[in-house]
Amino acid sequence: MSASGNQDIQERLGRLQRINIVQHLTLYYRQALAEKFLIVATGGTFDELHIGHIALLAKAFRVGKKVIIGISSDSFAANRGKQINHNFEVRIANLKNMIKKEFGNVNYEIAKLDGDFGPAVTTGDVEALVTSTETQSKGKLLNEMRAKIGVKPVKVITVELVKAEDGSTISSTRIRTGEIDRQGRRRLLPRRSSKDPTPRIKAGER
Repeated sequence: MSASGNQDIQERLGRLQRINIVQHLTLYYRQALAEKFLIVATGGTFDELHIGHIALLAKAFRVGKKVIIGISSDSFAANRGKQINHNFEVRIANLKNMIKKEFGNVNYEIAKLDGDFGPAVTTGDVEALVTSTETQSKGKLLNEMRAKIGVKPVKVITVELVKAEDGSTISSTRIRTGEIDRQGRRRLLPRRSSKDPTPRIKAGER
């Protein structure tokens, strides 16, 4: 076979390979869109917002066409022993601003949580629950509740907890205490001046 004949065959094979790749990618993206849930839910207290919250919401927006975000009410947070810096209205406003900044124009609604689950999750059309690995056991509890009322189970999707630079988990509690910032960076305690009085240690405090 002549050199020109071999070249023609190679060009045809190359075209076929490119066509197969395009077809494969097209099928992949179609399947990805088809696998996107109509409605997913996630939730939390959302007091001191941090990159762990962003990771959780990023996953929810990635897998759901609409996301229901449950936010703990002030009373529910208190009943769970949580000490929060911001009341319910402020937490909602802060969350909305963060979503707009990080995700732009996405489809979501906010629901007030007076318990672990709101009625939209237990009786609605929610198809998936996005939760952290720390709270993924709630998915099993939710599906047990839905089974009792004859509602089909949800798909439980877990998101790994985000670590701070010190290797420990980022949390609102650690931010509130000033241990880390919202990005998980350690906060340096202000240096004491030599002019600062030495703190007196009372008996029993050592």
